[in-house]
Amino acid sequence: MTRIPAPGASGAQPIRPLPTALVLAGLLLVAGNLRAAITTVGPVLTSIVHDLGLSSIEASALVSLPLIAFAVVSPFAPRAAHRLGLERTIGLSLLVLAAGLTVRSMPPIALLWAGTILIGVSIAVLNVLLPAIVKRDFPLRIGQLTGAYSAVQSIFAAIAAGVAVPIAGATALGWRLPLGMWAGLALIALGVLAPQLRRPTTPPIRQDAPTDPAPSATPVPLAHPATPPTPGVPARRALRSPWGSLLAWQVTVVMGLQSVVFYVLITWLPAIEISAGTGEAAAGGHQFLLNASGILGSLACSALITRLRDQRMLGILIPLTMLAGTAGILFAPQAGALWACVAGLAGGAGIVLALSLFGLRTEHHSQAASLSGMAQCIGYLLAAAGPVAVGALHDATGSWAPALVSLIVVELVLMWFGYLSGRDRTLQG
Repeated sequence: MTRIPAPGASGAQPIRPLPTALVLAGLLLVAGNLRAAITTVGPVLTSIVHDLGLSSIEASALVSLPLIAFAVVSPFAPRAAHRLGLERTIGLSLLVLAAGLTVRSMPPIALLWAGTILIGVSIAVLNVLLPAIVKRDFPLRIGQLTGAYSAVQSIFAAIAAGVAVPIAGATALGWRLPLGMWAGLALIALGVLAPQLRRPTTPPIRQDAPTDPAPSATPVPLAHPATPPTPGVPARRALRSPWGSLLAWQVTVVMGLQSVVFYVLITWLPAIEISAGTGEAAAGGHQFLLNASGILGSLACSALITRLRDQRMLGILIPLTMLAGTAGILFAPQAGALWACVAGLAGGAGIVLALSLFGLRTEHHSQAASLSGMAQCIGYLLAAAGPVAVGALHDATGSWAPALVSLIVVELVLMWFGYLSGRDRTLQG
């Protein structure tokens, strides 16, 4: 048992490292909160529009607002974590998330919008900081842990979407109950995270801050190994902003373009299939296959990352699989179930690769947080714009073919940037 002198005390007090299993459980529970609040809305959106008299523009804004919040807030999350510490910032975000979920399920209509904004802000911070936690506490298992929390995220997202309508119809509260009930999951995650909040934590270092603590600072043991110092890197060198790094932009493009493909298919796949003659029930089933296959893709990618010397092969193979799914939807829509599975596998693998690159292409968890903030800012801007652009292209041409062809072009570009960002190198400074 390690003993560390308490600040300002003459004696020594024992500090027991937290069990790795407890820290991992907290991480996975936090991940479970990243999408459930969002995927609940779609299935009950018709009821919300009917009850509140929302216009189609307002309904679209309700769905897009969290993505816009992701883009706006992501660059500021690393600075918040520097001031409060990683765990405390995550804990505060979970509390804000629980408040947002509760608020948006209550009248009047203004609280629906206020709660949605709080949800977007809190999830944006959690999105950015989870890769930094993985980089700091599990530096040798980045791919495995990223795949695991991505799979958990997808599982809860699918459950939230699947139970929304039955729960809305089970009580007089209607759609308000499924919109608010996931606050309980946020509070459970906060409870599991609580032991870490009571311990002193070393906050991640800002881009303009020294990379080691002041000489008088008291060292604090982690529950598991921290990222070891990089040989040859001066201890007090300031971390440079990733916004000026070519490699950071390559990773950012990968994050952005795979997000575009995913959100376009999540938004428009049923409409595309129905226009090709698929029944509504079958199209809905294919949407479920798209999400379920994403879980398998997440796990497969996380297993492969640990076996490869670099990620170039995955950077090419994943967009190529996306392209196969998109081309199949375009040229052989009668096999929609197959193409939904193919696209889902690629989508699940794509997000794991993109998130893993934040840790794999950086030397320090502070650097990983900064790169995560940059890539998710741009990525979610593209994710919010992609479905709108594809819908506008369909409206202008009266056909889904040009939209699918444009998606194939995106996947070809993603293949090139996947190769570049997959090379074994890290950000300088």
